[in-house]
Amino acid sequence: MSTRHGIVVLDFGGQYTQLIARRVRDQEVFSAILPCNARLDEIRAHEPVGIVLSGGPSSVYDANAPLCDPKVLELGVPVLGICYGMQWMARTLGGKVVPAERREYGPAQLEIQNESKLFAGVPTRLKVWESHGDHVVGLPEGFNLTGRTDNAIAAVENPATKMYGVEFHPEVNHTDSGTQILRNFVFEICGAKKNWDRAGYIASMIETIRRQAEGARAICALSGGVDSTVAAALVHRAIGDRLTNIFVDNGVLRRNEFYDTLALLRDRLKLNVIGVDASERFLGRLAGVIDPEQKRKRIGAEFIAVFADEARKLSSASQGLPVKFLVQGTLYPDVIESVSVKGPSATIKTHHNVGGLPADMPFSLIEPLRDLFKDEVRQIGRELGLPEEILVKHPFPGPGLAVRLLGEVTRERLETLRAADAVVVEEIRRAGLYEKVWQAFAVLLPVQSVGVMGDGRTYGYTIAVRVVDSLDAMTADWSRLPTEVLERISARIVNEVPSVNRVVYDISSKPPSTIEWE
Repeated sequence: MSTRHGIVVLDFGGQYTQLIARRVRDQEVFSAILPCNARLDEIRAHEPVGIVLSGGPSSVYDANAPLCDPKVLELGVPVLGICYGMQWMARTLGGKVVPAERREYGPAQLEIQNESKLFAGVPTRLKVWESHGDHVVGLPEGFNLTGRTDNAIAAVENPATKMYGVEFHPEVNHTDSGTQILRNFVFEICGAKKNWDRAGYIASMIETIRRQAEGARAICALSGGVDSTVAAALVHRAIGDRLTNIFVDNGVLRRNEFYDTLALLRDRLKLNVIGVDASERFLGRLAGVIDPEQKRKRIGAEFIAVFADEARKLSSASQGLPVKFLVQGTLYPDVIESVSVKGPSATIKTHHNVGGLPADMPFSLIEPLRDLFKDEVRQIGRELGLPEEILVKHPFPGPGLAVRLLGEVTRERLETLRAADAVVVEEIRRAGLYEKVWQAFAVLLPVQSVGVMGDGRTYGYTIAVRVVDSLDAMTADWSRLPTEVLERISARIVNEVPSVNRVVYDISSKPPSTIEWE
């Protein structure tokens, strides 16, 4: 794999920055992410054939707005500004950016008004994904308008200097023809050549892990989901029997999940897995906790404490190599929502396996999937020969039902949520939709309402049903389920789950919402 002659993405703090780089990799072209304030010599070292300026949460006219060296625009390679990146480029070159009277978040209709290489082969009207509160109202000298939405200038360009800007996000799955737009930039405008592939990534990662863990043992936080299983398979190829997998019952798993998952991992995958029932420890740490950030942090800290206990047992039993590493199936969506990685991105929520980890970690981390997205991980899992049964599993958060149970975590409320969640998954499978949707689950709300059951008054809880379509979890849209499926889910939950008398369906997209509720 070559790390030269690709696309450099300059990060202004956008939640989708890695997604831009990832879409470039989809075209089998190397991409690198650098902070927006990277030095010019650092950018030149990659010998890029093109530069993308990412989106970001700031306003370009703010006093502390993230800035880029204006000389980036003089490097002689094509530049594509996306959202904030377009606004920064326009303002830097003499254009005008102002707060929008009407902000755009979510879907909008783009009308392409002038011919452009960027939009070659793209319909003149298409649905795009917007996420901005400012817009460009004055174009820099030499720039032309190429597209508008109902509320804003949506695309501009200066073909002579090969500078292009779009207010929408072509990198997200919910922008029609977004892949074609990026492909036009990468190949037709930048003239990039293919120089990246999954097989090369796997080989490179295995060699990196082998060097990192030389002379030591590792344990893997294995949950039976796609991410941790693929991570375990990668690390096992690198260090073999020096890896021990640990599956922990944290007390907030779904119905029957602990024993069913252990059987799958041991019997089907033949993995060396230790099952640890730590449910009492976790529930004790969660007692009385309502704040979702505290839930995540306490769960993250307790996981590490459990792994440390198991590592001491393994080291004592082996009387040989120490356990120095913890393997996690952390993905980029976990990272970008938890901490600012490459630029000034906003922290959306602390994931238990990223920002929720304690400062005094007794292990060094091995996270081979940290820069990848879920669908990329599934593809790598197939390259490694993992069974499809594992690869099609829906994502399940590390903090489990604790972040799908709003309010205090109690045994009674957990049983209510487990019963409702089981109904949702069963009916989604029954309808043949499980492998067609990204995630399907129930959420228990701390809300009670009046109902009528058996000619009597009830005052029961509300279950929210969340089913979404997504490609990579960075954006998502609610699934348009058949009404008969929704009807069966609602009827069964109300009839089979005590204390629930109302079921609602969540029709929020991401953004503005997240997929999980907490």
